[in-house]
Amino acid sequence: MTVLIAGCGDLGTEVGLRFAALGYPVTGLRRSADVLPTAITGQSVDLSRSQPTIPADTEFVVMPIAPTYAAGAPRSNETYRSTYLDTLHNLLDALDAAAVTPRRFLLVSSTAVYDVSDGSAVDESTPARPETENSRILLEAEELLRSRQPGAIVFRLTGVYGPGREQLITQVRESRAALVGPGHHTNRIHRDDAAAAIVHLLTMDAAPAALYLGVDSAPVERDEVVQFLATELGVPLPEAAASTAPAPSASAGPTRGGDKLCRNDLLLATGFRFTYPDYRVGYRAILAGEGIRHP
Repeated sequence: MTVLIAGCGDLGTEVGLRFAALGYPVTGLRRSADVLPTAITGQSVDLSRSQPTIPADTEFVVMPIAPTYAAGAPRSNETYRSTYLDTLHNLLDALDAAAVTPRRFLLVSSTAVYDVSDGSAVDESTPARPETENSRILLEAEELLRSRQPGAIVFRLTGVYGPGREQLITQVRESRAALVGPGHHTNRIHRDDAAAAIVHLLTMDAAPAALYLGVDSAPVERDEVVQFLATELGVPLPEAAASTAPAPSASAGPTRGGDKLCRNDLLLATGFRFTYPDYRVGYRAILAGEGIRHP
């Protein structure tokens, strides 16, 4: 009953380690697999160009690569298309060639596919209307997966933060973060909770839904997070920005996908419980040095 992680970066490695701790053999795919922990059997492959070797007993497949946590990745349309569509095509073709039908397949996508920008609530019933070419590519990848694996799970993540994702903390510590005023909400999920949720959705007894949002229980205005971090760090509170430009997200990148309040009711209804249900708990854990940064 092998778990195949198609993209063993930071989040994928955490997912793989959690499956390994449950006793599953785990195969992790990445360009340079020699950096993976020994609990994960690495396979070096560039999925955007080549098909991987699929273990015959593959039961779960996870494709955990999405722009919400691809730190430092180029964001050109060509890169997105190669990363998501070409990679997914090659993975699906390899599964077909090996005559392997996984019991469950989970694709990590992004809440950037929603065009909501008025601060209103977003859940799984909200229509996906991507505004940018990159978010349209993500939705195209979701549709490709549905056409080839009709029972697959799409997990749309918000901004992922955690060990090694500390840019906002650094900005506040160095007095480079400014307050942007009301109406700039952020949605986030701790890396460890994102990984735990993926394992939960793949292994739970009940049949999963086709779509879940990956977000913690406290969407909040960005200024509140900045002020909280300043207090925790013991540095002066940031001043208001000179302009009303869109605020950075909680994971430190520029705001993408508008201003919205993502809800996790459907995820909670599966019985999943967060270790870090809000930004206070999560950032305090980071500041305390908890957690491991993966390659």
